[in-house]
Amino acid sequence: MILTNAKFPLGRLVATSNAASKLSPEDVAVGIGRHASGDWGEVCDEDRASNEEALVEGLRLMSVYTSTSGLTFWIITEWDRSITTVLLPEDY
Repeated sequence: MILTNAKFPLGRLVATSNAASKLSPEDVAVGIGRHASGDWGEVCDEDRASNEEALVEGLRLMSVYTSTSGLTFWIITEWDRSITTVLLPEDY
């Protein structure tokens, strides 16, 4: 996957087995693209502000999206940008 508008490095991309079994590859790809570009999805205003601060301070980033089948899923990039994980809320 080539991301031309990424605001930060994603590191290694992984998904929980639960997320991988329930989300389509297309939903995951769209979510990762949005996350990397700074579109945090359906997070609250406080989390949106935290993500903007995290971009500057080097903290963890978290986005929330809804799949085409209606499942809520999260994408989290760790503070050191070494790994980005796709997961469902119950996987946390």
